[in-house]
Amino acid sequence: MTTIGILGGGQLGRMLAMAAARLGMRAHVLDPGEAPVASEVAAFTRASWDDAESVAAFAKACSVVTYEFENVPAAALDAVEPWAPVRPGRRALEVSQDRIHEKAFLEGIGLRVAPYMAVDDPDALARAVAALGMPAILKTRRLGYDGRGQARIDAPDDLPVVEAPSVLEGVVPFEREVSVIAARGLDGSVVAYDPGENVHEGGILRRTTVPAAIPPALRQDAVLIAGRILNALDYVGVIGVELFVGRDGLVVNEIAPRVHNSGHWTEAACVVDQFEQHVRAVAGWPLGDGRRHSDAVMENLIGEIPLSLDPAAKVHLYGKSPRPGRKLGHVTRLGGRA
Repeated sequence: MTTIGILGGGQLGRMLAMAAARLGMRAHVLDPGEAPVASEVAAFTRASWDDAESVAAFAKACSVVTYEFENVPAAALDAVEPWAPVRPGRRALEVSQDRIHEKAFLEGIGLRVAPYMAVDDPDALARAVAALGMPAILKTRRLGYDGRGQARIDAPDDLPVVEAPSVLEGVVPFEREVSVIAARGLDGSVVAYDPGENVHEGGILRRTTVPAAIPPALRQDAVLIAGRILNALDYVGVIGVELFVGRDGLVVNEIAPRVHNSGHWTEAACVVDQFEQHVRAVAGWPLGDGRRHSDAVMENLIGEIPLSLDPAAKVHLYGKSPRPGRKLGHVTRLGGRA
């Protein structure tokens, strides 16, 4: 029986394990945490990322290894690769783990990104602000997610302390934010889901609405951008591509080499959702039908779970204890816009 190894035991790993089970596969999760939520639905190895012996033993028990977050240390991949293929490959991680490398990669394949400059100290920050103007956003080059490691600069008095290698991005005027979830199979075939329109609050995704309120030509452009990225990385699996819709077209904000929060709506509104699609891809199966059969609005449940949940919505809770800013689940409503 095929065993899908998953590096990381959060909610994305949990949903991947559940998708693997539906396809008659086993899932085996590795995570340094004591009881990550994915361990409730899959075999579990607790080990630090640099415990080469334990990581290798985990890999030997797997047919293929994937990951649910993009900050997997290289040491873990070094221990896995002699024993099991890693999909998506490590090139996708090398690109996405560093914002400067990511932007350079995207520009190198002819895609537009926000203007940016590397920032390593206060003097470099002052030069970057002078060159790019304000407003601007300072982001750590590595390990930032859900608004962490980011600071907006609207005035000279707003300059933050530079605590780690960072990048300053000029703010792109945009009408809305959209994202494309797309998959590439082992045979090079590509399936893209309809672009969704995203609303963030405090740097955290609050809501995704599908279809996005953009013209058909822009929808097609967004899908083609995702395909270009997948092919350039020789990628296998599902990817999330976040874009700004500007006056002159689409600007790539960032990529996520994994299943993505803005694709959770596919569970309720597509023939084959992003989690099954990822499992199919990394296992070497043909990709499934990603067509959308319904309009949908997906909302994250952040910090707390409402006492009353809409009985007409598809509810997915992650088994996490509440705390401020924590994603505890999501609900998806079919048939209209928020």
